This record gives sequence, structure tokens and C-alpha cells, in this order.
Amino acid sequence: MKITLIAAAAENNALGKDNDLVWHLPDDFKRFKKLTSHHHIIMGRKTFESFPKPLPNRTHIVITRNSEYDAGEGIIVVDSIDAALDAVMNDDNPYVIGGGEIYKLALDQATHIELTRVHSSFEADAFFPEINENDWELVAETFHPKDERHDYAFTYLTYARR
Repeated sequence: MKITLIAAAAENNALGKDNDLVWHLPDDFKRFKKLTSHHHIIMGRKTFESFPKPLPNRTHIVITRNSEYDAGEGIIVVDSIDAALDAVMNDDNPYVIGGGEIYKLALDQATHIELTRVHSSFEADAFFPEINENDWELVAETFHPKDERHDYAFTYLTYARR
């Protein structure tokens, strides 16, 4: 099974602040939707709660220590990354979508990383883990310049575990 971490992180690995993104990149949102649609998405409770409503055409797996947590109908709630991965066995490519702590927990099990590297640094309280170049090979790279819809240039980076 392919297990992919998908994230947008700044040059300093910043993911967000106060449970929100610190940039708006419409083309990255489109890519995220295209890649994750019709797959399971694994996330922490805070990431789940940052959405106005569950994302369409995806099965949500929420990791929380709160055994009483009610995420709503159709949302799978688990208490560990291992339980989350057990819940996605029928998906050939589940995605781990955050936040920072969940990425750290899932990094050892991941086979791929889809990282949008935002070419700036930001003050943040959530960070993507360091990518060890000994463990990961960069297999694809696509640059997107700053433009009228994107305040920052960014690069899509695809990594596969060595």
C-alpha cells in the first residue's frame, strides 16, 4: 500500500498558525483536491475542526486521544496512527493531511510525500517534519511562480522512500 503525506510547508517548514494556513494558494488547493478525492484522508482532530465541513468525496479518519469525540456521521474516529492505518487497508493510497504532530507520527510509515514548498518563511505554531535526504528521493518537481492569484511562488515536490 502507498501511504502519502500531503502538505504545503514554507521554507522554514511552517504549516500554519492558530489552526489555520498562513497563505492562500488556489492552485495548490485544486491539486490537493485532485490527489485526495476518492481516498481516505487521515488527520488530527484540530485539522478536522479547521474545516467548515467534511471535504467531499473523501473518507475522513480523525485521530484524537478523546475517546468520547463525536466527529459526526460517516467520520471514522481512532486513537492512534496505527489504528488510522488499519482503517484504510482497503485504500491503495490513503493520504495523511496533518497537522504537524500527525505528520511526525506517520512519517516512518509513509512511502511518499507530496510537498508544496512555499517559497517564503512564516511565523507558525505547526511545522512539517524535516525530510531526511538519506531516506527520501525527489522524483518530481514543478515550480509555480508568484502571480495575480498567488502571493508566493511555490514548488510541488514529490518524494518516494528510498
